[in-house]
Amino acid sequence: MKKINNLLLTSLFLLFLFQSCTEVEVKHDEPTQLISNKVAKELNQNYNRTRHSIISQTINKEDANSAWYSLEELENYIYYVKKQGKEKGYDVDGIRFYLGAYPDTQEYDTKANMTTIFLTPTGKKTSVQKGSVLNLPAMMQTSEENADIEEISPMNFGTMGHPPKAIYPSN
Repeated sequence: MKKINNLLLTSLFLLFLFQSCTEVEVKHDEPTQLISNKVAKELNQNYNRTRHSIISQTINKEDANSAWYSLEELENYIYYVKKQGKEKGYDVDGIRFYLGAYPDTQEYDTKANMTTIFLTPTGKKTSVQKGSVLNLPAMMQTSEENADIEEISPMNFGTMGHPPKAIYPSN
């Protein structure tokens, strides 16, 4: 009987241990910036009507009007930005999305002269680098909130819409 009790207690302990080691889902609030599909469709139609055609005419080819990143790419970038920010003494508070255009060179092949979207982290400096000499100007520096952090690499090279144009909703 004592062996059965010990076996039962050991099993319960191991079960508790394994359950406590499983990944805990972090609760997140619903974003406050959500828009309806109707509004998204209107925004995309307005862009295509007022800007996309002008850009396409200017570069003499159908320009990209969307960029796609996988969830894994975005999660990896967010992890990278948080880690780099901590290592470099920044309080990373967001990611800014910039519009850009690839150079019109062979190096970029089909993306040459096309619109792109790239991401860059934002935040402010929170501490002086470890091992650095006392630097009064750096200590007195007050960083702008939500400023781009140039010490952390931006991310680019999402996938363009097909064929490169995508109309919302892309089905």
